Amino acid sequence: MMGCGELGDIMMSDEGIVSSTSSNPVAQVKAIVLYDGQCGFCQRSVAILKKLDWLKKMHYQDARQIELLPKTDPPLDPVRLLDEMHLVPPSGHPVYHGFGAFRWMAWRLPLCWPLAPFLYLPGVPWLGNKVYLWVARHRYQLVPCKDGACEIPPRVVQPKP
Repeated sequence: MMGCGELGDIMMSDEGIVSSTSSNPVAQVKAIVLYDGQCGFCQRSVAILKKLDWLKKMHYQDARQIELLPKTDPPLDPVRLLDEMHLVPPSGHPVYHGFGAFRWMAWRLPLCWPLAPFLYLPGVPWLGNKVYLWVARHRYQLVPCKDGACEIPPRVVQPKP
């Protein structure tokens, strides 16, 4: 990160406190939006979010940079982070993902404020989750490949002991 300096156990950046190096789960000022940095659709979505984030409430981070993932309890699953966007709020919990992350962001993006209450109407969360997951699964077909990154890495299933 540019402009990083250490202040006690907390890593500072020009964008605010973004992670903790101590055993505390997450000490931060901004929410951290974790996205697939090799996905063209995700990159475009984040570019739009950055334009809508007038109040600078969020820090956007490539989920593939595993060494920079915020500390949470329970820990974030790097494989799951590639399935759908995740959001770690300033408090560090709960961690939101998919449509739930979008709903959380809607309250912090001024142009989305009129839409935010409607995201809680009966049936909207169910439909929102279905649409979000469909888009997440098909995102590489929705936007042309970039630099050979066109497929979601296969999920490795560990045999149960």
